[in-house]
Amino acid sequence: MHTSQEPLLTSGAERDLAVEHWLLSATADNDRARAEWKESGVALLRCGTLFGAVRTSGVVVRAAAGTDRPREVDAYLAQVLAGPVFSDRVIDCYYVLVPPSAGTREAWAATHEDAEYLGRGHYLGVPKVTAKTPQQGRSYWCAPMDSAGVLASPEAVSQFLAFGRYQMACDATYAIE
Repeated sequence: MHTSQEPLLTSGAERDLAVEHWLLSATADNDRARAEWKESGVALLRCGTLFGAVRTSGVVVRAAAGTDRPREVDAYLAQVLAGPVFSDRVIDCYYVLVPPSAGTREAWAATHEDAEYLGRGHYLGVPKVTAKTPQQGRSYWCAPMDSAGVLASPEAVSQFLAFGRYQMACDATYAIE
């Protein structure tokens, strides 16, 4: 019996299942999305209702983190963004999930060379919630979603990108090719 003074514990598997169910709300066909996760590790989900995404270049991310070591980059992202982030290693992009209202921000009104807001009208290949290491396929969660619906702050993302751009300007190592 649970009392209000006892902490309620949730297992990682229960949390992953809750996040998966929440993400599936962004598709009209749950069976198709589940099959995509099983077959390719990535399911196509609709942006703009439950979440938006800020797609940013891996160069900006590594410049902000000050390292190109994946584990260190992932730890940095989890700490500074405090929200879900996944990486597509093939195209070297990171996707930060944010509230759909982030699309109304002036900072995301136009496409930038190194970052873009994806909202209504966009679809996103989202990795299965259990893909949490680079070895698990093309895409993986660098900073997994802590709980269903918990997203990154648009302000934190804006500050992160500004810092990454600043670091790039100060260090030619991170110049965009």
